[in-house]
Amino acid sequence: MTSSADALRAEAARRILIKDGAYGTAIQGAGLAAADYCGSIGLTRDQKGNNDLLCLTRPDLIASICEAYVEAGADVLGTNSFNANRISQADYGAEELVPEMNVAAARIIREVADRYSDKDGRRRFVAGALGPTNKTLSLSPDVNDPGFREVDFDTVKATYREQAQALLEGGADFILIETVFDTLNCKAAIMAALDLAPIMVSMTLTDLSGRNLSGHTVEAFWASVRHARPITIGLNCSFGAAQLRPHLAALSAQADTLIMAYPNAGLPNELGQYDEAAEQTAAQVGEWVDDGLVNIVGGCCGTTPAHIAAIARKVAHRTPRVAPPAPRRTVLAGLEPMVLAA
Repeated sequence: MTSSADALRAEAARRILIKDGAYGTAIQGAGLAAADYCGSIGLTRDQKGNNDLLCLTRPDLIASICEAYVEAGADVLGTNSFNANRISQADYGAEELVPEMNVAAARIIREVADRYSDKDGRRRFVAGALGPTNKTLSLSPDVNDPGFREVDFDTVKATYREQAQALLEGGADFILIETVFDTLNCKAAIMAALDLAPIMVSMTLTDLSGRNLSGHTVEAFWASVRHARPITIGLNCSFGAAQLRPHLAALSAQADTLIMAYPNAGLPNELGQYDEAAEQTAAQVGEWVDDGLVNIVGGCCGTTPAHIAAIARKVAHRTPRVAPPAPRRTVLAGLEPMVLAA
């Protein structure tokens, strides 16, 4: 059988592929009670909001969300494992469930993907999602002690290694390092997963200047991670599609690999809710396609199966982006790239 990476590249050369949308939005819409999260596991702390735990206690709900995204046209299916790591799960006292949680997260999505592929012969890909954790390696949480760190690089690397291995055991095709706000955290994830499976990397911006929390521009971020040869690079979360467009254009011009981008459903309102209609999001993503910026598109916070279906309709039969050739120059990364001309 063709490798997952080769199959993805081949399919992305023919058409623009569709990634799924937000799980958190769908879970919030389900109106779950605290008991739905904890189930019969017996954890002592309140688990409400621990969406990753639902892979163990409500696999039916996670599967139904995945099915809705497949029905909407998604080809690349992320796992519900954004915070399923020991660092983040420490807030819930659920660290010991991390391996089981990730295996389940991947198995649920793998089963749905394979079931639909058996029906129509169209291959779906499972991306095992690694979120950024709730700690940062680049910045101190204490304004009075700039050198202080709550975690060290080896701890973050080991945390990601455990999660990635479990996701692959459950059937993930790729490891998706997403919503990267700290480039050093991302490097730890890359080191953890690089010898295990093909990786996808997705950066998130903290403001309209186009930098992440650790201060890197999209060009500098690409220079920092290009050595890992990710099968996709891109942007997610941050803003809506309109605000991401110039930064996506900058990345698309540099990256000699597939571009995957999945924006929020616009900007949140004063209550933190996302109001942007599906067709509006799709129209803005369509402008990315007009400019030849993307190979894979989907949705992040606030997006629903309706958003993904609208995007799929908008990009159907459109020409995918062609990656530029690899640069023949040295590019080094600080907070901005340093290009050494030949």
